[in-house]
Order: sequence, then C-alpha cells, then structure tokens
Amino acid sequence: MSHVAEGRGGIPVSFPAELRLSGHGLVLREWHDEDLAAMVGLFDDPDVAYWTPLVSPFDLNAARVYLKRARERRAAGQRVQLAITADGGEPLGEVLLMLPGADLDVAEIGYVVGAAHRRRGLASRAVRVMTDFARDTVGVVQLLLEIETGNAASAAVARAAGYRLTDVPPIAGEDKGRRLSLWTWAYDHV
Repeated sequence: MSHVAEGRGGIPVSFPAELRLSGHGLVLREWHDEDLAAMVGLFDDPDVAYWTPLVSPFDLNAARVYLKRARERRAAGQRVQLAITADGGEPLGEVLLMLPGADLDVAEIGYVVGAAHRRRGLASRAVRVMTDFARDTVGVVQLLLEIETGNAASAAVARAAGYRLTDVPPIAGEDKGRRLSLWTWAYDHV
C-alpha cells in the first residue's frame, strides 16, 4: 500500500507505506505502536511544550492520539512524520515533511529532538535527509522552516542544514495562548 500526493505539474507522488530514509549517519523510519512510550520520553519536555504545538503534558494517551493523527495525515498525503534514529531502532526525535496541498512547489519541514539526545547534530542531519527526500524523490521546489523568534537552537539547526533566513516579514500567530512571531528560513540550493 502506498500513499499519494500531487507532485509538480499535478503528477501523483506515491509514498511507500513503510518509508525508511538514511543518510548523514541516521535512519529515519516510520513510528510504530511500540514507540508510544519513547514518544512520551521525547515529547513530554518543557522545551518541546514551549517551542512546538505538541500538547503538554504529553502522556501515553497523547502519544496514541498523536500517532493516530500522524497516520491519518500520512494517508491523506498531507505529512510524512518519521522517527529520527541512529540505526533504525530507538527513536531520538522526529522530523516532519508538511505538504500544503496539491501543489508541491513549496513544503515545510519540522523537527524535534528529545532532551537526552540534543547537541549531537541529530536535528540538522535529519533535516538534511528529509530535504534530500523532498527535493529528489517528491519533487518539492522550495523547502521552508518556520522558526520562532528567540529559538536560537532551532536557528542553529537551520543554518547547519543549509537553510537561510529570508527577508519575508515574520508570521504572527498564537499557540497555547502565547503570541508567536515565526521567521521563514528557506532551502533553495540547486
């Protein structure tokens, strides 16, 4: 079984049901039911709660809901959410490819790494692997990251992964009752 999204020129892009990407010393793989406890360990963290839209506290029930929703979005061709691993085993974080709709000229990447696994270059390497997949396999023309003002760690990931801050004015938003200002970073290397 595969999942379909529209590619460049309306040509369908098919994703295998069990996507596994590797590169830069990482293996990105599908989330499994057996990963629910690991998700709690990774995502139930004050920094994750602050910088991401993930619910907090992130408990086992939240993990079940999150995985169900990830699978639904995948089936609808809206997102690819993969666990970041060193070797295909223990999840260390997550990287996402968010597809805005039928037109894949522009897509967004998101990422989170568990507190115990930070400062190892996992996020920037995972973003590079997902960037290569999105451009070379899916056919996305431009990839974006939206990074909140003050999130120095995420900005460092963006730079290390080859993204540059654009001159697009920050996007205002709100999450969990907090006002946000998101800067747009772009990867447009040819």
